[in-house]
Amino acid sequence: MNTAIAAKRAAFRELHRQGCFVLPNPWDIGSARYLEMLGFQALASTSSGAAWSVGQCDGAMSLDAVLAHLEVMAAATALPLNADFEHGFADTPDGVAANVARACKTGIAGVSIEDTTKHAAEPLFSLADATQRIRAARSAIDAAGGDVLLVGRADGLFAGQPDMNDILTRLRAYADAGADVLYAPGLTAEDQVSAVVRAVAPKPVNVLATPAFTVERLAALGVRRISVGGALARAAWGGFMRAAQEIAEKGSFAELTRAASGRELNAFMRD
Repeated sequence: MNTAIAAKRAAFRELHRQGCFVLPNPWDIGSARYLEMLGFQALASTSSGAAWSVGQCDGAMSLDAVLAHLEVMAAATALPLNADFEHGFADTPDGVAANVARACKTGIAGVSIEDTTKHAAEPLFSLADATQRIRAARSAIDAAGGDVLLVGRADGLFAGQPDMNDILTRLRAYADAGADVLYAPGLTAEDQVSAVVRAVAPKPVNVLATPAFTVERLAALGVRRISVGGALARAAWGGFMRAAQEIAEKGSFAELTRAASGRELNAFMRD
């Protein structure tokens, strides 16, 4: 194995042993390098941010396109990268295993697998099926050397099924099936966060950042890592959309005064 990739994976695993760190989500090489410059210790891809950057909706990118994106992002900085690998791009455990094996070859340090089906009528896999998919991902990682972290995601809150008892049951099952890190995106209350941390202890928990939380408070609740999902990409899109809409609708350019300095960006990109 490439020694640089091995070092990233070892550093990523070490980050999960104690404390709390923020895992921001860039969507291209420039945003990844800027986050590295700010001093973050690890990064995560964002399925939504990546899709929007190529004119697609979240979840519409093909497996091959996502794998190519992950390879570019993993090589973009010296930081370990956790892959937002959606539902594994397969309906069966064997398919998940095959695709996770391919993802491990891109240089990622971690991979997240959701329990979503991408079918509106039944948005979540059954507990049994979802657990089998995590177990299959675990087997694929172990066969590849075992140094990529596996994140088990319970997406009930995002899928319109906000039963916390079911979410906790799923997270426990994913932990038992071999997930190294557990993640239930959409938590908005401290008691929810505490319940997740207790349910899967001592395994580390990832929480999706919201304005309701701070790093300090989530750390105090026992959270090991904090990601932002597509929020940074949405923030960038928000600035672009406001400026473009002002030009199109008003014929004025005031929003452009809030743009980043071209000189500053060029200086950063040259470093």
